[in-house]
Formats: sequence, structure tokens, C-alpha cells
Amino acid sequence: MGFWESVWRGRATEFDSGSAATNSIELNKRHQRVSLTKQGAATGNLRINLSWRMRTSDIGGPERGSLLRRPLRLFTPEVVQAHTQSMVNVDLDLGCMYELSDGTKGVVQPLGSFFGELNDPPYIKLSGDDRFGSGSGETIFVNLDHRDDFKRLLIFVYIYDQTPAFDRTHAVVTLYPSNGPRIEIGLDERHPQARSCAVVMIEKNIKGELVVRREVKFVYGFQAELDRLYGWGLQWGRGYKTKA
Repeated sequence: MGFWESVWRGRATEFDSGSAATNSIELNKRHQRVSLTKQGAATGNLRINLSWRMRTSDIGGPERGSLLRRPLRLFTPEVVQAHTQSMVNVDLDLGCMYELSDGTKGVVQPLGSFFGELNDPPYIKLSGDDRFGSGSGETIFVNLDHRDDFKRLLIFVYIYDQTPAFDRTHAVVTLYPSNGPRIEIGLDERHPQARSCAVVMIEKNIKGELVVRREVKFVYGFQAELDRLYGWGLQWGRGYKTKA
């Protein structure tokens, strides 16, 4: 991983999640799955990171039509502000629906402060709630030393409250296994009214391999609609966050 990429993505330091290789695997419509078992990464802590930023057109991009009057402006660097009001209004949240081998089901997410536990059930831990799309974003840790306790994990992203839709952000979910290349899933498909997105499923295949499978299914509702789509069977209610 290059220096500037490391600065942009940031690194969570609360847990040891191993070292990511310099190369990456992009999951897309043509390449939808990867085996953690085959790359020797089915143990240790799997780090899952969500990062995003506003598209340039939404944070006051360059004015058009003025180059004839000010031709030297073409060579003037554009000033980019770190936090405009538009950026502050974007609040993407990272979550995980889990089903354990003993039948236990639940969710880890910022809404409702369901932050989970890493060394006790459900062996999934959310590091915090990033409301501004900073370089570090939001991170979930999955303790794969307890992989036999997992039946399936659905990593999802949702938009909290009255914030803009996915097509206004550059959102990327990156998985950092304990070994091998990082795994990237971009949420670049244009679904202006979508409020939630199922990003990846992590489960064992018929050969017993732990597999990450790209989903990237956008829905127009919230977690309850994702639940119905995948047949999780949880009970959902309206939740709110405390003010930052």
C-alpha cells in the first residue's frame, strides 16, 4: 500500500488485524467471490473498513465558462475544503447481520449502539461511528479464530436519517484479511433513491472454505428490507443516534 493511500484510508489501531499486502483484489460483477481459506486468511482478525467522500460536483467544483476571461485559471490549483455543509450531511453507516452456528441472530451497527464483542459472542466488533467520512471511516473487526461459530455474515451499508443518496458519494468497503491482498468493493452503481446496500456475504461453501461473495444489492428501505431480502428474521424498530 502506497504512502498516500495509507494516509487516505487510515488505519485502526485498537485491534491487531495483521498486515495487508500491497496488492488488492477488486470484487465486481465479473469477479464476485474470493476464498479466504485458499489465501490462508481464515484466521485472525478480519478488518472491514467503510470509507467515503463527497463527489466533487457536490462540494463546489470548479466554475465553468470563465477560462476565456481568466485563461491562467486553468493552471491554478483548485482549493478543496475539508468539511463543507454538504460533506457534514453525509452519514453512511457500516453494519453486519450475523447468524451463528447455534442459531443466534443479531446485528452489529452504530444505530442503537450495537457495537458487539470481539472475544465473546458474536465475535464481531464495530470500532466506532464516523459521521463525516474521514480517512479512517468506520471499521468492523471479525474474529475468524471463531470461524466455526459463524454460519453467515452480511456486511451492509445504510444511510442514516435525511442524508444524500449513494450516488452522491464515493463509497468503498475494503476487507483486510490477516494474510494476502486486501479485498475492495466499490459502491459506484447509481441508485439515487436507495437507502441501504448489502455489500458482501461471508460464509462457508460446500467445500468448507470461508468465502467472501460480492452482493452490492441496493434497496430503497433500511435494515428491515435487507432482512427480508436475505431471510434473516430479526425484529426491527425505528432507532436514533445521540447528537455528536
